[in-house]
Amino acid sequence: MSRLLAPLLIIVLSQVGCSVESKSEATAAVSTDQNATLMAQAQAIHATALTIDAHADIEIPDKPSMYVGSDGLSKVGPQKMQKGGLDAVVMSLAVGPMPRTPDGYAAAKALAQTKLAAVNALAEDPANNTVIVKSTVELTNAHIEGKSALIIGFQNALILGTDISGIDSLYRSGVRVFALTHMGHNDFADSSRTLFDGDTGTREPDAEHGGLSALGKAAVAEINTLGGIMDISQLSSEAALQVIALSSTPVIASHSNVRALTSVSRNLSDLEIDQIGESGGVIHIAPFRGYLFDSADPDMDTNIRAVRKESGIEEDYLYPFELYWEIDDPAIRKDFLTRTSALLGPIGLDEMLDHIDYIVERIGVDHVGIGTDFNHGSGIIGFNDASEALNVTVELLKRGYTEDDIINIWGGNFIRVWRAAEKASEARMLQSQR
Repeated sequence: MSRLLAPLLIIVLSQVGCSVESKSEATAAVSTDQNATLMAQAQAIHATALTIDAHADIEIPDKPSMYVGSDGLSKVGPQKMQKGGLDAVVMSLAVGPMPRTPDGYAAAKALAQTKLAAVNALAEDPANNTVIVKSTVELTNAHIEGKSALIIGFQNALILGTDISGIDSLYRSGVRVFALTHMGHNDFADSSRTLFDGDTGTREPDAEHGGLSALGKAAVAEINTLGGIMDISQLSSEAALQVIALSSTPVIASHSNVRALTSVSRNLSDLEIDQIGESGGVIHIAPFRGYLFDSADPDMDTNIRAVRKESGIEEDYLYPFELYWEIDDPAIRKDFLTRTSALLGPIGLDEMLDHIDYIVERIGVDHVGIGTDFNHGSGIIGFNDASEALNVTVELLKRGYTEDDIINIWGGNFIRVWRAAEKASEARMLQSQR
């Protein structure tokens, strides 16, 4: 029997004549005791481990958002991080689809700068006990000092417009994790999710560049030179494979799940998973219901397509269970998300850990992590914000993962990739000085 299938100890009541009611009560008491023991073990692990969420979106203060927690606040706020034993989070300067025009590029850049200012303000507030870290040394020091750490990420080269010159500026401002696409293709790379124009009824082609454009390939080289981490989440499969092949250091997928379990284009194929493992990279699983549901359900495709059509989204998709979360009209979007959510049904930690198990069994525990995508629709039963991070560790323990495994999953693997990127950059600098 594999380690991942190792069962928990089952305590059997053997008293003759014990009533059904007393057996149930005793079983419940045992379960409660076991859960308390596991939670204590999880708390002990988090007390020493350096735990990292590899991707979350940035909430802009006083700007309405449909993705915040029930308290109206960020799902990865410092207080929630501290409660859940989460030490660090990659806060991404992410922008969604915008016109690929000078005005669109300017708007994307302006939004990224607004989000950067929001992260800086978060760290500048002494009440948050939070710092922005720009190296693995700074990350480790923050942990030693008992401070929460923010790592700045970047998502969607639309922010850069049509040249790579902005990459250096972003790096100097603190960005360390670079993802080239969000939804929709840009001048650098193809996205895993193409744009649909409801006004014209047309959709982008599945591939515009055949993966990366020449600009995208130049961007990978520049990010490697600076010592940044390449993030392949939300790239098309072709673009992701090209980044893995081109990058001189291991890559990450900061918030991607397994396509073999949930058949949507946003998730990773087995080929992508294998290539990331062979390169030494890490895949961070997200607690996002729309990328965790069981796509083996024969009725799910029909039902999702029916809801899409009623919402005005009638085009076909390459993957039969493709969802469509970004709808322009707020009322239609809310209705679509509500009805789709009902179709998906309850999804919790078991589904999330099934995706972690899949990665571990396929390429090993050194190549999996957690990236929540909180503040952008993500959240499941048992893990709906950072305050519930300990629940993930409890479930990992239940599945037989060791303390060392959990330390690697919750941040050790990410740190290894970051250090490799730093060392490669340092080596290039030394070589250039000779």
